[in-house]
Amino acid sequence: MKPANTNFRAFAKQIFDAKLDEKPWFGIEQEYTLLSKKNRFSTHPFGWPEQGYPGTQGPYYCSVGANVAFGRALADAHYKCCLYAGVKISGTNAEVMPGQWEYQVGPCEGIEIGDHLWMSRFLLHRVAEEFGLVVSFEPKLFPDWNGSGCHTNYSTETMRQGTEGMKYIEDMMKKFEDKHPVHMKLYGEGNNKRLTGIHETSSFNRFSYGTGNRAASFRIPTQTTHDNGKGYIEDRRPASNIDPYLVSSIIFDTSCLDTSLSTPMLVHFDLW
Repeated sequence: MKPANTNFRAFAKQIFDAKLDEKPWFGIEQEYTLLSKKNRFSTHPFGWPEQGYPGTQGPYYCSVGANVAFGRALADAHYKCCLYAGVKISGTNAEVMPGQWEYQVGPCEGIEIGDHLWMSRFLLHRVAEEFGLVVSFEPKLFPDWNGSGCHTNYSTETMRQGTEGMKYIEDMMKKFEDKHPVHMKLYGEGNNKRLTGIHETSSFNRFSYGTGNRAASFRIPTQTTHDNGKGYIEDRRPASNIDPYLVSSIIFDTSCLDTSLSTPMLVHFDLW
């Protein structure tokens, strides 16, 4: 049996199987926008006025109230469906742009993160049908509003034990910086429109990291720094429309493997 051209799971599993002792954990924050079903090409976010734009960003993030939170019934129904189906969903919240939401999948170990995120997306589309709405994973619908990402939280067994200190993470950051252009090829279509350096994003072309920095490529949580490297890190570069198998496996490959097992996957991706 030969994997289909669109199946990157087989490549990802080879990478994860190469170093099972590190037991990589992932938690992905899936952002999305709800669109009104006007036609198949609709880009009108749910809850927005028929003409013009809603009030400026600020009161919508993690909001409550029918005047600022649009689509909670759908988000809650999706959450319950994921729990019923056994998807490792761990939270949900209203996002910065009105009509925009987020849910979190994980922690999942290795290849499992791709399995659970893909299933959660299927359920989200299916639930949206029942509400007469459409789900958009477009990274940047409007230039002056926040885009949608898939921030990827990541830790290895070494990080969780904290035995190597911050040097382990800082050395890892050097590896990610060297491979930044390669990662950006796999971090979502149209991600260059989202990673502009504003609206809580880093630069598409320049790698950066920092403690508690939400405008960096990697945010190192304050607690991780405070505990001398014991904890996790957050890759804020991935866009909302990523293939989680690609992103999770290249993060593991870059950070933990001495050989570049992701090279065949990259070649396959370019050909596809």
